[in-house]
Amino acid sequence: MNFLSLFVLIPLLMLLGLWLSRNIAQIRAVMVTGASALLVLSAALTVMYLHARHAGATDEMLFRADMVWYPALNIHYSVGVDGISVAMLLLSAIIVFTGTFASWRLQPLTKEYFLWFTFLSIGVFGFFISIDLFTMFMFYEVALIPMYLLIGVWGSGRKEYSAMKLTLMLMGGSAFLLIGILGIYYGAGATSMNLLEIAQMHNIPIEQQRIWFPLTFLGFGVLGALFPFHTWSPDGHASAPTAVSMLHAGVLMKLGGYGCFRIAIYLMPEAAQELGWIFLILTGISVVYGAFSACVQTDLKYINAYSSVSHCGLVLFAILMMNRTACTGAILQMLSHGLMTALFFALIGMIYGRTHTRDVRELSGLMKIMPFLAVCYVIAGLANLGLPGLSGFIAEMTIFTGSFQHPDTFHRVWTVIACSSIVITAVYILRLIGKILYGTCTNKHHLTLSDATWDERTAVIILIACVAALGMAPWWISGMIGDSVLPIVNAL
Repeated sequence: MNFLSLFVLIPLLMLLGLWLSRNIAQIRAVMVTGASALLVLSAALTVMYLHARHAGATDEMLFRADMVWYPALNIHYSVGVDGISVAMLLLSAIIVFTGTFASWRLQPLTKEYFLWFTFLSIGVFGFFISIDLFTMFMFYEVALIPMYLLIGVWGSGRKEYSAMKLTLMLMGGSAFLLIGILGIYYGAGATSMNLLEIAQMHNIPIEQQRIWFPLTFLGFGVLGALFPFHTWSPDGHASAPTAVSMLHAGVLMKLGGYGCFRIAIYLMPEAAQELGWIFLILTGISVVYGAFSACVQTDLKYINAYSSVSHCGLVLFAILMMNRTACTGAILQMLSHGLMTALFFALIGMIYGRTHTRDVRELSGLMKIMPFLAVCYVIAGLANLGLPGLSGFIAEMTIFTGSFQHPDTFHRVWTVIACSSIVITAVYILRLIGKILYGTCTNKHHLTLSDATWDERTAVIILIACVAALGMAPWWISGMIGDSVLPIVNAL
């Protein structure tokens, strides 16, 4: 068995361990052991991948394996990774590990919660290692389905409404996606659904590309919070429990950007060049609209949710620029946003768990009461608005530099419009930090609250370390991503 399959096998063993667990200590032991194994595996894969590239490996995908799964439709269990996949697997492992500690004291139905949380992670890891279109789609669906129960059962606020809205909208996107994938397969006349084989054949007629490209991009774009199909995202984030928000915004939304780049643009480059301007306008609106919407929210989770719409819009915006620098920036933005938004949602969950409110108008003076959480919130905010030395700056500068490389006026005008989101982001982040952390605490019940516990500190410190590491030492991962972006950009 190919060792990449361990990314699916380990969560499956975690499911078995959780099912056999009889008390909270055993559940925690299974989760920590499994999450640690995934983190070590993803770190080892990164080292092995970089070593293989330095040793001269030039294949587009490394560590490949292929096994016939369903011969009638030429469906294979095909796995392989390039620099983009390796980066996404590392991000996913970090979020699963820190999400485990963020859910350390979750009640009730702890066992059932972690079962669905682990099942969701199977879909995420399986999606990033797959290079067969149908297998990718299957894992994509596996990642989406648990969200309904995780929000509907363990969420807060209008959780049933939010869970249903999220599920219906994402399933609608999946319907477009399935039609698009089948259209690509039959249009290419391929002998299998292997995306590398379809890309090498490069024979999907342009007339068909004009049909399948919008469907595929839209199918993945719904999960990437593409305007105007983003409305499920703020409600879903606001109602989800802390670790689910972390995994949802930190990793699950990245499936959308990854799929748009790996499938829609790579397999249908002519249609991408011809029709990309339509989606470029929509993503530009996402970037600015998300930032403006965050300015007027009063709920901490809604502020971060609309901020995610803006930042995920930047990912799709950069992908549609279709040059190496911008696309490298898009992947860096996926990593940066994944870490930043997971950190934000973790901190918001910890503050809400103590104050029992997420309303900005009811919070003030928290810096004196819970200094550790407050300082970490400031760091997360500064990363979000693009402070040099943190991950947000590296990602956004790479995106805007690559986007402005386009010589035509249309792309440059939209780049300037998207750049305005930096200013808007600074406005709502600095206002928010000033309002809830500084000044005098006006609620006497908040004066007795405690600061972060050891498990919360573990999750937060790991995420901050990753945000700082990506911001101060981006060269190794940007080089790894840039080399893997090149074959896709060259196809354009």
